[in-house]
Amino acid sequence: MTLTTADADKILADNFAPWVLELGLSVETLDHRRAVLRLPWSDRLSREGGSLSGQALMAAADTATVIAVSAARGAYGPMTTVQQSTTFQRAVTDADVLIEVVVTKLGRRMAFADITMTAEGTEEVAARASTVYALLG
Repeated sequence: MTLTTADADKILADNFAPWVLELGLSVETLDHRRAVLRLPWSDRLSREGGSLSGQALMAAADTATVIAVSAARGAYGPMTTVQQSTTFQRAVTDADVLIEVVVTKLGRRMAFADITMTAEGTEEVAARASTVYALLG
């Protein structure tokens, strides 16, 4: 089965905690092993000094990985984060963030992904992450 962006947005709406939904993530593009989600700029997600908080970026990367892994599997199934490592490279101010997730390995019980987060309108990477997920179902 191939997921559509509408399917992926429904996965977001149906399976995440209210505080994650408050990030306002939306699915921009989706294919077999790749997803791009948008994290809209919000003053509520910024920290002192006006840059987007690292916690918001990490939560967005983690959530986007679920969408990418679901696309790679052809459907949503229970999974949990085993590991996430994030490196922050530059601040994001007054811009949406595009979160690109590439599933690098999909096994029967584990999935691995690389995430690149870029402020819209620039090619400069704001943050990178790598994740490992346990597939539970």
